[in-house]
Amino acid sequence: MLEIRRISFPMVMLGLFVMGGCASLPENVERPESYAYADTDNTFLGKVRRAEIDAHPEQSGFLLLGSGIDAFVARAVLANTAERSLDVQYYLFHGDLTGLLFLDQLIKAADRGVRVRLLIDDIALGGKDLGLAVLDDLPNFEVRVFNPFSRNTIRATQFVTRLGSVTRRMHNKSFTVDNQVTIVGGRNIGNEYFEADPNVAFADLDVLAIGPVVKEVSASFDLYWNNELAYPISALMSEPVTSEEMEQVQTKYAEIVAQHYESDYLQALRDSDLANKIRNDSVRYYWGVAEVMSDDPDKIIHEIDKEELHLSTQLRPHMRAIQREVIIFSPYFVPGTQGVKTLTEMSKRGVRVRILTNSLASTDVGVVHAGYAKYRKDLLRDGVELYEMNQKISKEARKEKKGPYSSSKASLHAKSFVLDRERVFIGTVNLDPRSIYENTEIGILLTSKEMATGMAEWFDDNVERVAFRLELQTDDYGGENIVWYGLEDGEARTFNVDPYTSFWQRFGVGFLSILPIESQL
Repeated sequence: MLEIRRISFPMVMLGLFVMGGCASLPENVERPESYAYADTDNTFLGKVRRAEIDAHPEQSGFLLLGSGIDAFVARAVLANTAERSLDVQYYLFHGDLTGLLFLDQLIKAADRGVRVRLLIDDIALGGKDLGLAVLDDLPNFEVRVFNPFSRNTIRATQFVTRLGSVTRRMHNKSFTVDNQVTIVGGRNIGNEYFEADPNVAFADLDVLAIGPVVKEVSASFDLYWNNELAYPISALMSEPVTSEEMEQVQTKYAEIVAQHYESDYLQALRDSDLANKIRNDSVRYYWGVAEVMSDDPDKIIHEIDKEELHLSTQLRPHMRAIQREVIIFSPYFVPGTQGVKTLTEMSKRGVRVRILTNSLASTDVGVVHAGYAKYRKDLLRDGVELYEMNQKISKEARKEKKGPYSSSKASLHAKSFVLDRERVFIGTVNLDPRSIYENTEIGILLTSKEMATGMAEWFDDNVERVAFRLELQTDDYGGENIVWYGLEDGEARTFNVDPYTSFWQRFGVGFLSILPIESQL
């Protein structure tokens, strides 16, 4: 019989700290500074919409990318068109079909002489250093890793031994081409973000932008690229890549790309709505004044009270200026006491506040739902309208999470706010403590009554079809209970507990809600 030895909790923690004590990062790292090219007006992308940009002085043009397939097509077409530079910044970059297809476009651009700068957060890069180093060895291709884990100790232990360091991540997502066109929004790089996984119902939103706002995104990228937390992948490798390793990785990669060249997904890309509009030169932009808001990368290494480094400080005056209505899309919504106060005060002064977030059945991060659920009654009591996605996530899908802070299978992933049907904020920001205080984020606040009205009208027309409406009811004994109204198989249905969930799911969330972990949600 296998002998199981009892090990005390203090001994486990001591072991973790001993192992963590060996955790270190390279010192005196060479990190050559580089910046976005300023002289790109003569590129194809600099000229193709020049007349339209000149006709809208001080404004930028925007195209919403709601379809995952269109979102991938936009990136692929832009990468294929690049002449000078590709600046690519992501939180997650998966090695699946869309990840490899996207990477293929970056490599082909580098082969044409385009400078490619790829900056990835280290949260999900365990075991991927060799592949990144191979990319970094290619001509015109540079790879940097943001806030890396130590390579000389176990990653998992560092979540304890380096709590407050590796638990703070770069959540930014931007893709900028020739300093002329950029894409910012909620999507990482991976199948679940681009409709390449038929088993996942996934709602996300990016915005493609042209005009002056692009330079602001480039300035944010440069700030991160040249920051001390951005390590060249070569500095993290114990040994340089050999020619045999280069050949093996490149051969394997080429074989996988070739296998999928005629796949159904690639055919869908070729036939997408955006692809057809590009062919017909019928892409239409919204125009308006815009401002890029982003956290300073040094937010990661400072205490959370350094609010001058925070995106939320830039956004706060605009939220306070709301007069009539705000619509919030946030997959991970943990308002906290201060957030509840802000939202309920808005409601009390006559602002209609509507929030769409994930339900317990649709979220992939139950602990985050636990942080949100305990505030529902307070919000509903003071007039805030709550909606939760009417989706079910299977046990199998939940198990496919790709990291401690991944959001790989959530039904809702879009992060945007509509302010008074006049302005729209689109970016990477969740309304939770992690986005506000811990991670770094980016977003664009744009003034476009046409876009804002269109998004608000979509919400008006569709929210009760795609989500449950929550209502607070008082029973005969004065107790308050939440009721969920929604559709099931097209028929109206009322739930008295979180829809499509088991007793044990609800019990688990209730237990998690009492733990003192809200700051990490």
